[in-house]
Amino acid sequence: MRFTAMNRAQSGKLALAAGALALGLATMTGCGYINPQQTTHQYASSDGIRADLGPLQLRNMMIVSAGEDKPGRLIGAVYNSSSQDVNLTVNGAAGSQTQVPVKANSYTLLNDSTDEAILSTSGAIPGSLVDIKVTEDGTNVTKTVRMPVLDATLAEYKAYLPAGSEPTESASPTPSPSESAAGAAH
Repeated sequence: MRFTAMNRAQSGKLALAAGALALGLATMTGCGYINPQQTTHQYASSDGIRADLGPLQLRNMMIVSAGEDKPGRLIGAVYNSSSQDVNLTVNGAAGSQTQVPVKANSYTLLNDSTDEAILSTSGAIPGSLVDIKVTEDGTNVTKTVRMPVLDATLAEYKAYLPAGSEPTESASPTPSPSESAAGAAH
């Protein structure tokens, strides 16, 4: 066997290449180490909120109402991870209250027309948040959550306005383009 000795220039180039490779690998893989991954954080990805209450998980919860002093319909999903049927009690503004029954190891979709949960008043103008007290009757766990109040501005929520509730019109209607042009000509 024949071994050849490496000269200084070759060993220097090899060391420089190994250092550059190590630095490149550390730079490329270091981003995940330094920056937290968004997929590890839970958040409400829609218009409603999420909250956990004992064995109940409330997901995408919101109130759909035509106005502050008008009835509001609670929509979203309530999941029950316990082996017993439970009731979710929702207390809103001015003594308004509704109950949502949830079967054991099941869920209730409040978006279904058969499971309407209506509060006598929403307690806030659409577009704002209102403090709502939610209670799970099996363990008497109570929590106050800030729930959004939405109206029929978004077409997908119009079907969820409580029966007999009409959206309030704005005080000063927006003029049509022809009316604006006619007013500017005078």
